[in-house]
Amino acid sequence: MTTERVLEKRQFGHRARLTLTPAQTRLVDDQAHAARAMWNQLHDLWQMTPKCQRSLTRMDQTLRQARKEIDWYAVLPAQAAQAVLKTYFQAWKNYWDGRAEEPTFKARIRTVMSVDIPQGRDLHIKRVHRRWGMVNIPKIGRVRFRWTKDLLVGKNADKENRITGARLVKDALGWHIALRVQTLQPRPEPHTGPEVGIDAGVNLPLALSDGNHQDHGRPPRLPDGTADRDKWLNPDEKAQLLRLEQRAAHRKSFRKPKERSSNRLHATYDQIKQLRARATRRALDWQHKTTTAIARQYGTVVVEALTITNMTMSAQGTLEEPGRNVAQKSGLNRSISQEAWGRTVTMLTYKTARQGGTLHKVPAPNTSRRCSACGFITPGSREDQATFVCKNPDCGWEGNADHNAARNVLHLYRMGHGLIPAAGRAVVRRTRGVKPATAR
Repeated sequence: MTTERVLEKRQFGHRARLTLTPAQTRLVDDQAHAARAMWNQLHDLWQMTPKCQRSLTRMDQTLRQARKEIDWYAVLPAQAAQAVLKTYFQAWKNYWDGRAEEPTFKARIRTVMSVDIPQGRDLHIKRVHRRWGMVNIPKIGRVRFRWTKDLLVGKNADKENRITGARLVKDALGWHIALRVQTLQPRPEPHTGPEVGIDAGVNLPLALSDGNHQDHGRPPRLPDGTADRDKWLNPDEKAQLLRLEQRAAHRKSFRKPKERSSNRLHATYDQIKQLRARATRRALDWQHKTTTAIARQYGTVVVEALTITNMTMSAQGTLEEPGRNVAQKSGLNRSISQEAWGRTVTMLTYKTARQGGTLHKVPAPNTSRRCSACGFITPGSREDQATFVCKNPDCGWEGNADHNAARNVLHLYRMGHGLIPAAGRAVVRRTRGVKPATAR
């Protein structure tokens, strides 16, 4: 007897680097600035319009009239302008539903430059080389991009499996295209793999209860004990970053108060941003590969329900009650932020669901203080950050502190102390301007 597998619609994104000429770069920059200015003018119009007269139709009519009267709006394609309007209304809906903060003015220096291409049929993607593909960008032309993944184009595309749109995004490394891919795939069968508990740490990024620890091989601290914020850069890149920071400080010393920064200083800042972006890209790549391997190997993944915002609060205190070990706590906060534990859990959530597994969360208190062998909490067992030695006379278990916590995490789940499972979706409440991890 054969049973048909249920098909389900799946949407994910794929990001690739664009290779633009200087002229094309200026055109895309102009489109991004026009989209940001359009958002700001829509926001001003929304604030000035009485509540009883606010509607999508009225705003759309005003936008169409503005495109006829304002010349520099013509650089932005009509569909991209409509996408700005729809995105603005969706931002208000997210605010009303409690999923995001209230939409505000987009400043030029703090806003990510982006242009939306809402319809995938305008892209005309074609593979021209083993490493390169071509994409059509409205009012820009044909542009090469890095081909790092087989895409649903040509004969591989149909009504259910296709690219539905894209967005051009600029960062310190240049312009990239983020493709929106829609597929219809069979629902995965339940994963029959083993259970595993995971503890996220600083010295050991991901400690697994079965001892299959995941380490990126980059020490979190320098020889002097301070946090290494550039651990994803090699020694030559670190030396280059130090020279650039010294050069920027030297050039900044000649700037008078309230005086505009020089072009040379801005160029130095851009070089520093490129190195920082390269380090971020390497960290994100390691997270994607590691979480994918875990989701494929294990059927049930158990993590701690951590409140990272509370863990990374400053210990500075107040004038009346000053804090203690402020510098050490600041270094620990920086190390925690670099490891991006929340992004790791988000990736594990949707990747385990794709493989047919599940992700569960358990309460975090005392998982690092309790002995995983005897179950007792004995004072003095956690002597340092890396080693756990049980002080119970009847036990005496000794091992890695993060491994001990991972075993406790799995034990809590098996004892029925798990919280509501994520069920394949992560309910993430994020602040405005913070982008989620790109799925891949």
